[in-house]
Amino acid sequence: MDRLSRLSRGGRTLLRRLLAAWVKPRRIEPATHKLSLDPHAMTFYVLPSPALSDALLLDSLCRRHGLPPARHVHDLNTRRADTCFALTHRSRRQPSHAPVLDDMIHHLSVHPQSRIQLVPVSIFWGRAPGKRFGLWHTLAADSWQLAGRLRRSLSILVNRQRVEIHFGNPLILRELIDERPADIIARRAARLLRVHFRRTRIRLLGPDLSHRRTLIEGVINSPAVSQAIEEVAVAQGHSRTRISRRAMRYGREIASHMSYPVLRFLDQLLRRLWTRLYDGVNVQGLDRVKALAGDHTLVYVPCHRSHIDYLLLSYVLFQEGLMPPHIAAGRNLDMPIVGPLLRRGGAFFMRRSFKNNRLYSAVFNEYLHRLLLRGHPLEYFIEGGRSRGGHMLPPRPGMLAMTLRSHARSAGSGRRLAFVPVYIGYERILENNSYLQELQGGKKRRESPIALLRVLRRLRQPFGNVAVNVGAPLELDTFLDNHVPRWRQPASLYRPDWTREAVPRLGDELARRINAAAALNPVNMVALVLLATDHCAIERRSLLKQLHLLIDLQRQASAGTLATLPSGTPAEWLEQVAELGFIRLPQSTDAADEARIGADSRQAVLLDWYRHNVLHRFILASLIAFELHRQGWIGKKPTERQARSWNAYCQAYYIDLPTSLDSAWQETLSVLDDQGVIVSSDDGWTLEGCPDSRYAIRLLSRIIPPDDTMDLT
Repeated sequence: MDRLSRLSRGGRTLLRRLLAAWVKPRRIEPATHKLSLDPHAMTFYVLPSPALSDALLLDSLCRRHGLPPARHVHDLNTRRADTCFALTHRSRRQPSHAPVLDDMIHHLSVHPQSRIQLVPVSIFWGRAPGKRFGLWHTLAADSWQLAGRLRRSLSILVNRQRVEIHFGNPLILRELIDERPADIIARRAARLLRVHFRRTRIRLLGPDLSHRRTLIEGVINSPAVSQAIEEVAVAQGHSRTRISRRAMRYGREIASHMSYPVLRFLDQLLRRLWTRLYDGVNVQGLDRVKALAGDHTLVYVPCHRSHIDYLLLSYVLFQEGLMPPHIAAGRNLDMPIVGPLLRRGGAFFMRRSFKNNRLYSAVFNEYLHRLLLRGHPLEYFIEGGRSRGGHMLPPRPGMLAMTLRSHARSAGSGRRLAFVPVYIGYERILENNSYLQELQGGKKRRESPIALLRVLRRLRQPFGNVAVNVGAPLELDTFLDNHVPRWRQPASLYRPDWTREAVPRLGDELARRINAAAALNPVNMVALVLLATDHCAIERRSLLKQLHLLIDLQRQASAGTLATLPSGTPAEWLEQVAELGFIRLPQSTDAADEARIGADSRQAVLLDWYRHNVLHRFILASLIAFELHRQGWIGKKPTERQARSWNAYCQAYYIDLPTSLDSAWQETLSVLDDQGVIVSSDDGWTLEGCPDSRYAIRLLSRIIPPDDTMDLT
């Protein structure tokens, strides 16, 4: 901060005001009122490197939000220290930590009652994940390189609305003091601050990217790929040079080419798209991801319902201050215009199957391994393709197995890996028409730019809201220690035998965590009721009553879980679902309770897809209702036969087993009792005699499709 100290007071004030008027921070995290600062401690702000613009912007921010001043002086014994200082200096002749830290340690040793808190502050002028982006490299934004004065000046002009300010948790210096010398304590404090700054940069910028060509050459020259080249050359009788060129073509076919200018372009484009397309994008649970992002390699595993999934998730992460992941995309998307744009947005392309292509398999495995080893966040869909039925598809082993093998190879690196399950729930998807055709027996259309243009023509139609719910992250080391402890034992680097046991368990666990974060919305709630009727039609009064019953059941079942419920009232849901084109409301405006609400054959086929999105949330209630409807009575605890049926459904629908089935059973029955549908007796519950109650139980029992109903007799 020496340049700031040398400025006159008038010059400093002028620059601060100019910067405050020009710069509009995009994000301040956490919000300033949430900073847990000790009001009785001396506050020092620590920047990772000296930058006049950062110090002035921080000073302006502190003044605006009532924080302890960043332009102030504290007395430390015989020395006066600025409240804002840089941890490192540009000159290599400087010590390994800021000298003011030594003065702080000495001051605390002389004044036992004094307290000092260090607040790390990271300021990003835009976000650039790599090195070589032509003119944008000069103008655009922060990367892992320190910015020079000219580049920072230009960056201030370009990125006035792209500035992100991230405060770290205060470091209480007295908590580090022990019997060791002051310089050792100061170095320890500096090390903790450096770790924080590095984790923050990794979370926002991702690991430092090398050039794409360098990465591909490293993949081709790796021992695993070199061995594959030799084997293929001998097996096919070709020269090694020819097979090497083929491997290089595979590398270029696969590798992404993430570009910051394209990320910014996609950010602006998608922001306009979501504004036009959806009424809102609701995000839940990203705080858990941010807590892991600094010291974990993240692998996002969302459910796959639409081509929008990967665009939406990358957009949400970028907006929330996380680095967008490299995305495994099918080669069918590597088409003209769209493919290059996706590749520069982080997509790397893979063939549907490469089991019999030894060389391609080696290149792809090595490329994936290098991304994971360097800590790049990844995203892939464990279901493989999009779910045409709306439910969670059985996890496919391919990408999971390659991830586990890569993690086993890098077990000694100290880098931890965490899977992040994500549930994406739509009130209406863009592919409605194509899904309808396929569900009615038509063939799947091949993706093409022309098909994309057909979709764009429908952007003026209503699509409701979309929910992005982050499930409970899964730390891979902990999971493997619990399920296959021998994974740490020395084994084959490339194909350890324990993966055959671990991959199915891992896939099932991730599928359960995705389903556990389901987002219920008006469309799938109405679909659950309407499709349980005989002719996809029901009186308005009965429909509203059944929706109230379902939401009460779900409030009980969702307590303490990551699932989310729809806002509003059931009457409002009907209006929303009708606006989206899924049901027919009566023509009269009096909304009489006796008016019938229904869906035609086309609407019913589509509603079935949305019903399957959340059907798993109501399996237990539907099983209980099936028993009540069949015999008019049910016990307070499940029988052994009923428990076996429930366990079978849990496996089939990827449902987390409750801590106590008896408790879940009684809680569900209590909700039905509170709704007046059943009556409690000494040894169980009986079905209420009125027709409305019997009809409610009948509808609830038919939530499970007839062809999915398992033997309960």
